[in-house]
Parts: sequence; C-alpha cells; structure tokens
Amino acid sequence: MDEIESPSLFLDFDGTLVEIADGPDAIEPPGALGRRLETLANRFDGRVAVVTGRSLDNLHHFLGPSATFRAGSHGAHIEGPDREVLREARPLPDDAISTLADFAKETGLLYERKTHGGALHYRSNPAMMDQVLSIAEQVGEQHGLAVKQGKSVAELVWPGADKGGAVRILMAKPPFAGSVPVFLGDDVTDEDGMAAAREHDGFGIAVGERPFTNASYHLPTVKDVYEWLKL
Repeated sequence: MDEIESPSLFLDFDGTLVEIADGPDAIEPPGALGRRLETLANRFDGRVAVVTGRSLDNLHHFLGPSATFRAGSHGAHIEGPDREVLREARPLPDDAISTLADFAKETGLLYERKTHGGALHYRSNPAMMDQVLSIAEQVGEQHGLAVKQGKSVAELVWPGADKGGAVRILMAKPPFAGSVPVFLGDDVTDEDGMAAAREHDGFGIAVGERPFTNASYHLPTVKDVYEWLKL
C-alpha cells in the first residue's frame, strides 16, 4: 500500500481488533485496547472510528473510556470522542425481541439483545443456520426490519443501519471530512463500510480468508492488523 495523504481509519471490532470467540462475551481483547486506540487516533488527528455490530454499551464494556469515535449496532448508534450522540435509532419492537428470545431458548442458542438490534448466534450449533435465517427473515418481514448475516450470527436491525451509513455520516463531519477513508473488516457486514470508503476515494482492507468484493488489500490475521497499524 502506498503512503496515503490524510488517511482516516474505520475499524471493525470482532475478527479485526479481537479474535472471534465462541460467544460475544467470550472475547479477550488485548490489554488496554481502548487506550491504545486513543493513541492511534492521536496519530491520525482524531480520524479513527471503531465500527461494529455490537451495541455501544457492550463495546464500552470491553474498551472502557477512550476518546475515539464509535459506531455500534452496525451504524445505527454513533458517538463522538466526548460521547456526543451523532446518530441514535429506535430499539426493536417488543414482539420481535420476544420471538427471537423465545426461539433461542427453545433451540438452546444464544440471543444477544442490543440497544438498537437483536442477534441470534448459532456458533454452538452450525447446523441451525437455515432455521436461524428463516426465523430472522420471518420476523424481519413482519416488522419491517433488515437482516444482517455474519459469522454464525443473524441480526435484525432497522433498515439503513449499516456500516456504510456510519462511514458516510462521519465522513461529512470533522475531523474526517476531506480525508481518505480506509475500512478494515473481516465479515460480510463490513462490505458496506468498504463500499462507502470507495465512494469517498478510499478503500477496504479484508482481514482473514473470506473473499471480499469491495476490498482492495488483504491482511491475513488480527495480529497482522496490529502490526500494520503499529497498535
């Protein structure tokens, strides 16, 4: 990769900054990751954002206080370094939450309730994929929700809540405006972020082995991400 003038960084979390684990709460972030990201942001004059499918409350739990931009729930909820809310969406309807939670309880899967979405995790039983996607699509159609599919997870969010939307919102604001966005991610939901980066004359970097449509470059592992970022 050639040297970039005025780059900005948009970083996925799971599979990019932390290794994928058996469940969302089983991850083991490197020590002081929040502070390390803040140091990284200082190197880029503040132009660093973590863009994740996790809720921001959950992300804060793992990163702690850190003066960085953060977009949670696939871009439905965005905060600035001072916790200023830049975008906030509605929670899912109660009926949708109940249906998903009941399905998870009946099948022994994990339902992760988020501030602006809900996720069914089937990593513990990959054979359930078709059933998970079917119930997610049924609930989505009933309530006008969008289904996001990731690694052993199906998530429902309000339409328009995607990582590309987060990139577009932040690129219209200082300190990101006028910069060259670089989006790093490992999963299908990161394609939206990479596509938005390309719209702003930036590019995507795929992490891991999954084939990507919108990535221009590739880093094999989370460890390589840290080495490339000097994080």
